[in-house]
Amino acid sequence: MQGADAFVWHPNPGHLAPVAKVSGVAIDLLVGVARQKQLILDNTLQFASGRPANNAMLWGARGMGKSSLVKAAHAEANRRMLGSLALIEIAREDIATLPELLRLLRGERRRCLVFCDDLSFEREDADYKALKSVLDGGIEGRPETVLFYATSNRRHLMPRDMIENERGAAIHAGEATEEKVSLSDRFGLWVGFHSADQDAYFEMVEGYARDLGLTIEAAELRAKAATWATIRGGRSGRVAWQFIQDLAGKLG
Repeated sequence: MQGADAFVWHPNPGHLAPVAKVSGVAIDLLVGVARQKQLILDNTLQFASGRPANNAMLWGARGMGKSSLVKAAHAEANRRMLGSLALIEIAREDIATLPELLRLLRGERRRCLVFCDDLSFEREDADYKALKSVLDGGIEGRPETVLFYATSNRRHLMPRDMIENERGAAIHAGEATEEKVSLSDRFGLWVGFHSADQDAYFEMVEGYARDLGLTIEAAELRAKAATWATIRGGRSGRVAWQFIQDLAGKLG
């Protein structure tokens, strides 16, 4: 766990591959999500400093900075407390190997933030039981040096029709529904993200433009950004960043 601040988990064979540079944006550039940013940052700093903290689920609208916030909070924690926190990314398809990863991390003195981006489950998918066991701690208990963060577009990680089908087929329908929905309850911190309004979208665009040092009048910037959002069919942090990348290229 030395030599890098971030790693990717590869289960076959089980090992952690170091990441030299994490792709992300500075936490100050994440605007329009002030409440969410404070919740995640506070929780991450608590954990990095050795205090108790909660597993976190960041759910909601696409492109609103959920995964960017996790990476930015990790970077900010290490900026304030050098090398205090390792970020370990696990792919959705490798969730069943989480217990193996935790066994590897058990006894590790450095604090580790295990992160799964775009987590959700489909029909005939039993991996959620492995995740629930890890979040509950199982018989061994989750190591106190390990925390789990996940992002999802779904509030309860599973499609509603899957939950309804389970209810219809069960002898005790309520119990089947509780089994599926209760997975989300294992996350002590549950942070929702919603689509950006026009003011928040313009604030994002202007922040990125300042950071890149783009020379353009504010009125023109907003007009172009509004047109871009209309073409893309929505406003979000991702749309704002894609617009700025296009504009920066055009401005040279």
